[in-house]
Amino acid sequence: MGEMAIRISMGSWSFAFGPYAAAPKPLEEVAQRLARAGYDGIELNGYPPHATLERYPTRAARAELKAMLDGLGLGISGYSADLGAWNPSIEENREVYLDRFRRLVELCHDLGSPMIRVDTGTAPGVMPDREYHLAFRRVADLWRDCAEAARQARVVMAWEFEPGFVFNKPSEVAAMYELVGHPWFRILFDTAHAYMCAVVGARQHGPKETLEGGVAAFIEKLGEAIGAVHVIDSDGTLHGDDTSRHVAIGRGRVPWRFVAPALAALPRVEWWCADLCFYEGAWEMVEENLRAARELVAMAQGGIPGGAVQGGM
Repeated sequence: MGEMAIRISMGSWSFAFGPYAAAPKPLEEVAQRLARAGYDGIELNGYPPHATLERYPTRAARAELKAMLDGLGLGISGYSADLGAWNPSIEENREVYLDRFRRLVELCHDLGSPMIRVDTGTAPGVMPDREYHLAFRRVADLWRDCAEAARQARVVMAWEFEPGFVFNKPSEVAAMYELVGHPWFRILFDTAHAYMCAVVGARQHGPKETLEGGVAAFIEKLGEAIGAVHVIDSDGTLHGDDTSRHVAIGRGRVPWRFVAPALAALPRVEWWCADLCFYEGAWEMVEENLRAARELVAMAQGGIPGGAVQGGM
């Protein structure tokens, strides 16, 4: 990290997805809750009912949202884009995906978000082998154009790999970064997803691929490709046989004594988003989540030997 201090945010989707989907917490209420708890910032959920293009279609509306967050003393660590209706691996979706992405990047620019998050949008196991590698290249080609749009807006584009979507092997993550080959395209490294991809090898196409050294080895493999971080634990299982189950920091198997220092050493990462997506009781865990994330920072910087944050193998 050099001279930069690590700042802690929390994703507003933690209170809109999963257990909260039936009655999402309003964005304003989430922001107030995080500010009272002492978070440095918020990572914005771009899905309904939070920071969508439809809710904030104009610069004036976005200025009001930014003013509200500024008034609470909250920075913005990133923005999770809603592009789920347009599978990026399908050629026919290319132009509409790129148009939507450009509009979302404008929203990020207006809000002052330094990062926009994307995913591959396709569940594993639905593509035949003959289509798989072609789809990989189509996504990379599309994302290269998206990254150029992001550059023009001065917003980093970050891909969050995970078991719930295709191209989740460690080698595929590294290969996608290289193939896109744009300086404003980075990897969003979620520690729970990294555990499921590099240690468990969950929902991978073809032969299972894991890394000796697990999550820490995955960080080393990607290095400066990582441009954004989510810190959360994993119990080694999937949520609904889909994507990684998120458990509270210190209650899972992520070996934080190795992982936290490796994350802190990344030169391009200023924020750690403490994510509790799909977590039952996330609203009641807000303060504990922040304490645990701060303890990870202290561990990474040599302030404590291990403390309450334990970790797996």
